[in-house]
Amino acid sequence: MNYITSTSKNEKELLERFLRYVKTYSESNSNTADKGIIPSTPQQKDFAQMLASEMITIGLSNVQVTEFCYVYGDICATEGYENKPAFCLLAHLDTVDEVTGKNVMPSVHRNYDGSVINLADKGLLDPLRDSALAQAAAEQDTIITTDGTTLLGADDKAGIAIIMTAVSFIISHKEIKHGKIEVIFSPDEETGHGMDKVPVNLISAKRAYTVDGGHIGQLETECFNAVGTTVTFSGKAAHTGDARAAGMINAVSMVSSFTMNLPGRQSPETTDNREGFYGPLEISGNIEKAGVYLLLRDFTLEGIESRKKIVEQLAEAVAASFGGSVEIVHKQQYLNMKKGLDAHPEIVQDLEKAYRESGIEPVNTPIRGGTDGSRLTEMGIPSPNIFTGAHNYHSRTEWASLNQMDKAADVIINLAGIVSGEYNA
Repeated sequence: MNYITSTSKNEKELLERFLRYVKTYSESNSNTADKGIIPSTPQQKDFAQMLASEMITIGLSNVQVTEFCYVYGDICATEGYENKPAFCLLAHLDTVDEVTGKNVMPSVHRNYDGSVINLADKGLLDPLRDSALAQAAAEQDTIITTDGTTLLGADDKAGIAIIMTAVSFIISHKEIKHGKIEVIFSPDEETGHGMDKVPVNLISAKRAYTVDGGHIGQLETECFNAVGTTVTFSGKAAHTGDARAAGMINAVSMVSSFTMNLPGRQSPETTDNREGFYGPLEISGNIEKAGVYLLLRDFTLEGIESRKKIVEQLAEAVAASFGGSVEIVHKQQYLNMKKGLDAHPEIVQDLEKAYRESGIEPVNTPIRGGTDGSRLTEMGIPSPNIFTGAHNYHSRTEWASLNQMDKAADVIINLAGIVSGEYNA
């Protein structure tokens, strides 16, 4: 038994929501978030209020926007199902600040035929270079792209549209029996601070599901262990004309040497699958003081500790060779959620059943990054990740599949019945 197929649900409603959301500016700011300011931008508050109003209209209960811009609402359990397990659905409000998310102009390509899509600034989407796009063409899918001047914002507005469409359907179809369902839309996931102020006091569910994945079928239960590291070199300033005699020590040269000598072929752009990396993101400074901020990523705790030690040894060696000094600060960002999910296999098993009831075979892939679910799992609420049908995240060539978004909504609808025990096919 499954409740719904993609042909019977209102794709028009899903598409309308998605287009409205991506046109709503909600970019976050990493620098502001790193200072402990959540939300990091006022536009996230505007988007939160818009969603809260829509949740009330749909029929969710207890809808509120917290002081720190988390949108919460719930659907009461069906009468007689109050003791069935509750679950929470999560997606994030913000878009990344690496590529502008302002004035997004989405383009809808119905019955996509596989032709090359030319975007602004010489960007293009070519199914010969993108197997997911080729699949969309073979299925004559409807796809949504940017115009090439901004990102699309499907990360994670596809997730929000999917959740809103699914819960709207559940509320309006009383034949779907379920326990309590909670919904949270969080700010600042892209800055790494999405769960810093999460209102755990509002969450009664002992399990959650983030809707923040990629290609159809992906079911993610594993992610990186993540550390953000700041390496700051201190030198000695002097007039460049007298630098040798004055004993100038150039911190800019030290940070450059350090960055260039990070382990070769272990950068984000040269690794994939389960390979970790050293990812320098930002260099700043002058002769007296210069630093680099880098990401350390590994799927094992042993691996992340090894990477921290290698950074420390390299930085100290560089400082010594120049006659300067160095300060190294590591900050844990999130942990691999695998251990927490392995301790509660029923949470993933129920999700796998929901995939199969929706006609989708689960594909277990590790996340080369993290989600709010990885942080929530650390807090004791295990949270695997569901696909959204979005592709090419964080870029001007980002695109989304309407069919895949629709299927993700099917998964959530079927999950409601499976978690409640109404059927266990």
